[in-house]
Amino acid sequence: MVRIGIVGAGIRGSLFARALTQHADVEVAAICDRNGALARSVAGQHGIAAFESHTEMYAHGLDAVVVATPDFTHREPVVDAAAAGLHIMVEKPLATTGEDARAMVKAVGVAGVRAMVGFENRWNPRFIAAKELITTGQLGDIVGQIMHLNDTRFVPTEMLSWSAKSSPVWFLMPHTLDLVRWLSGKTVRSVYAQGVKKVLTAEGIDTWDSVDVGLTCTDGTTATLHSSWILPVSNPAVYDLRCEFVGTRSALRIEGADQGLSLLADRLTWPQWGVQERGGRIAGFPVDMAHDFADYVLGRIDDVPTMADGLIVTTTLAAVDESLRTGQPVPLNALEV
Repeated sequence: MVRIGIVGAGIRGSLFARALTQHADVEVAAICDRNGALARSVAGQHGIAAFESHTEMYAHGLDAVVVATPDFTHREPVVDAAAAGLHIMVEKPLATTGEDARAMVKAVGVAGVRAMVGFENRWNPRFIAAKELITTGQLGDIVGQIMHLNDTRFVPTEMLSWSAKSSPVWFLMPHTLDLVRWLSGKTVRSVYAQGVKKVLTAEGIDTWDSVDVGLTCTDGTTATLHSSWILPVSNPAVYDLRCEFVGTRSALRIEGADQGLSLLADRLTWPQWGVQERGGRIAGFPVDMAHDFADYVLGRIDDVPTMADGLIVTTTLAAVDESLRTGQPVPLNALEV
């Protein structure tokens, strides 16, 4: 039996708490959040302890923790968890600076604990199927990749209270950059980014509206990432995910937001079933990811996104930020990886 605590009682933390209560070999023992009322509310749903401090919770006799706090706040709870000898799952991105990412990787290495990064699309059935097609050679050698991942303006203006401390680079591109690396097996050697600031700054949110990134891989092939979070709220889903892989033998297109259901009412919507509920239990790829974390801690599996994966994604996106700042291409060896 693994005793797990959850750091962060927001949308993701509460989802992981519920998902892990369904694992036969897990006891979700506690949850913490700086918003004590929120922590107590989620704790009350599961009959577990609530804390306002992760350090207090770590002394509660845990074996592992899930860190589901805002992207830029991962370092302290992860480093402290490693020092306490706790196994760790941390939400993507690992960090939003190379310094923070390297500190976490070092802490985990020194402690010798198991740690994984929550790149949840590796559990998405669409991308599992794509991985099989690519791995078995049906596309040949991949020469080009195009990844669109966008959100409606609801996300930076209403869903997130901290969007001014983030951007499409950090909130959206960790997903697509990880998919580029995982699906194709390519290594990025340089980045060139351009972005637009207009809509959100006019509303007092100082962040990028839209960012486009050109990636050059070590084998000379390329990939393009496009992310914005100012789509109209009339978009059929709160997000838009479209991917294309072009190979020497064939091409592959993946529609991520249209999940096969179209609801025609006052406007067209695409109901999402990434997480479904039946008989009081939930299922879906974020649930599968949480369960695999427990099995990873138990030593049953090892094929999970590693801290090294998280470090590469963070340092690559830090290079994207540098390219946005300078307007110049940035080779990955220009930053300490």
